[in-house]
Amino acid sequence: MRSTTIERAVPQDADRLTSLIHNCGAYRGPYASIISGYQVTADYIARHRVFVAVDETERLLGFYALLLEPPELDLAFVADDVQGRGVGRLLIKHMITQAKAAGLTEVRVVSHPPAEEFYQRLGAVRVGTIAPSPPKVDWERPELRFTTT
Repeated sequence: MRSTTIERAVPQDADRLTSLIHNCGAYRGPYASIISGYQVTADYIARHRVFVAVDETERLLGFYALLLEPPELDLAFVADDVQGRGVGRLLIKHMITQAKAAGLTEVRVVSHPPAEEFYQRLGAVRVGTIAPSPPKVDWERPELRFTTT
């Protein structure tokens, strides 16, 4: 694995973040509806704590978005070809550090069902289930919490 750094996203990153989301294999098939038409906008990046993981060539490997009010991990994606190589772990650890620095004691995650185990391996605890909200989401989603202390 090449060297990976995490840096603050800038509004000009909006298109490449959106592209990463739409190319994510985990959202094909029955889960495709949740990302259909979704766009990360320059305004979204400017308003929230969005961080990207890039390699030494500035290739986007993944990103996350931390909302401060209410405290929530809103988005977290890793490019399919680098999954399982520590990029997601690096992003989540960075997110927890950012949350703690912002004075947050916990961060909520409404997880994509296949990602629940990943979050739990990194210390998240399941606290409930979010009911379906058709037409975009026809399935229950796990609700988890990370603590920052």
